[in-house]
Amino acid sequence: MLQLIVTLLIYLLLVIPAGEYLYRIMAGKHTCADPVFNRIDGLIYRVGGIDTRKEMNWKQYAMALLSTNGVMLVVSYLVLRLQNLLLFNPNQIGSMEPTLSFNTVISFMTNTNLQHYAGESGLSYLSQMLVITFMMFVSAASGYAACAAFIRGLTGHSKTSVGNFYVDLVRITTRILIPFSIVGGLLLVWQGVPQNLDGNIVVNTLEGTKQVIATGPVAALEIIKHLGTNGGGFLGANSATPIENPTILTNLVELYSMMLLPGACVIAFGKMARDGRKRRLEANPEKNSALLHQGRSLTAKLFGREGRSIFLAMSILFLIGLGICFWAESQGNPALAAVGLDQSMGSMEGKETRFGVPASALFTTVTTSFTTGTVNNMHDTLTPLGGLVPMLNMMLNVVFGGKGVGLMNMILYAILAVFICGLMVGRTPEYLGKKIEGREMKITALCIIVHPLLILAFSALAIGTTAGQAGITNEGFHGLSQVLYEFASSAANNGSGFEGLADNTAFWNMTTGVVMFFGRYLSIVMQLAIVGSLMKKNYVNESAGTLQTSTVSFAVILVFVVYIFAALTFFPALALGPIAEHLTLWG
Repeated sequence: MLQLIVTLLIYLLLVIPAGEYLYRIMAGKHTCADPVFNRIDGLIYRVGGIDTRKEMNWKQYAMALLSTNGVMLVVSYLVLRLQNLLLFNPNQIGSMEPTLSFNTVISFMTNTNLQHYAGESGLSYLSQMLVITFMMFVSAASGYAACAAFIRGLTGHSKTSVGNFYVDLVRITTRILIPFSIVGGLLLVWQGVPQNLDGNIVVNTLEGTKQVIATGPVAALEIIKHLGTNGGGFLGANSATPIENPTILTNLVELYSMMLLPGACVIAFGKMARDGRKRRLEANPEKNSALLHQGRSLTAKLFGREGRSIFLAMSILFLIGLGICFWAESQGNPALAAVGLDQSMGSMEGKETRFGVPASALFTTVTTSFTTGTVNNMHDTLTPLGGLVPMLNMMLNVVFGGKGVGLMNMILYAILAVFICGLMVGRTPEYLGKKIEGREMKITALCIIVHPLLILAFSALAIGTTAGQAGITNEGFHGLSQVLYEFASSAANNGSGFEGLADNTAFWNMTTGVVMFFGRYLSIVMQLAIVGSLMKKNYVNESAGTLQTSTVSFAVILVFVVYIFAALTFFPALALGPIAEHLTLWG
């Protein structure tokens, strides 16, 4: 327990300066690194023909994002199909099958990194670098760019412009993802993670047999896999293998890498919301004199008032999930206890003994809260309640989330919360000084509903068809859990799985590909449409009746709204899956 507390406290010390830096990048403010990065960015702009002075409305921004990602999808698909003919293939790996190629390119372009293949046997080094690693950078940068545009529109950056997608894409890549990856990658190499272009190593084991040890450009992929909340491993066993995650220090580097930027996005939002509020108040200084000179607490200075309440709500959801997962795994497995196996260490099935239950439970909760998808233990072997936590985190998709999308999703729930509170007191709801009216609520409701619709509809399709049932390797309640987890992971762009599922078939490749695509792009487009509508509205003055959305009480309201929605949509399915399995196991 102590190691969990210390790990999270260190995270708070890291995320605050990271949030300040990300805020300056998103807001276009000066940083100490500008003299270096301005030259690099300027060269990229000139080579790419990017006009940095051109501003985009939300439709143009969304179209630029979709078209850029679309071109990369086509190129990446061709590389996977032709990898047997291309360079850097010392292990002579053949071309990837069409439906698996379709699933893989969508998976990595949508930042999901769902893998229906084993990296060490399914991809050449060129594919690992040109498709997988490259798309890990671009998909993460695309998500953070969309988040930056969303925040600008929400906080009053302009009435028409949300920024320039190409500028945001370049700045986030060159100023955040690449330099952070270089530092993190060197730390991984220092701790023994391979970084080379050599072929696999064949060794003689102590038992007298031969073993193939995979190597390659592992460290470069490993760091961006976590920093960009991607999750796809160089090897099939992901970060549970010592090649990707050899020591407790690499485990911490990977853990903090996937937690850093999603938390920093919330702080950046809080600070940009503070700037927007200050601009509004300064427009009428005489009337707003008292508000302008209002004191700020330490947390408001560090997180921003609005960011503080969102960060608190996310933290409550995260800690509840972590507590349940840690407790459930610490109880052990009664089925194993019944056959005489000692369960004093907790349920160690599928876990690395070097990490144990605490580090495994933390990694499991983090990777699904921050929608990364990397694993240092096998989620299919978690206890029923332990497996319920990562599944629910992905179903909620608001517990920090990844690549900025978690924040955007949580803002939708904040809009829903102020709407409900407004109805209760008979007042038009407001958020960040803008009235929330019919158009915004319709799009918000639609955007919130899309996520459970994709999960539950495709789960029903899998269970109701022969092709879907063929992949289910466990009968009864756990079989349903496998299916729910697969589509929850796909819709949330997470990528982890209950790997007992036999998912490398045409049915699973195509259905999860469709879910990943719509789960990613439908949400982003609708979220940009919401801020596009709000941007055009005039601000309303704060009054005594204005609902304060920067308080602890609003954070608590937000948590209840999220859980009520989850109960109404997912509880019946969860009751037939992990909850029923738990009652059976412990009954």
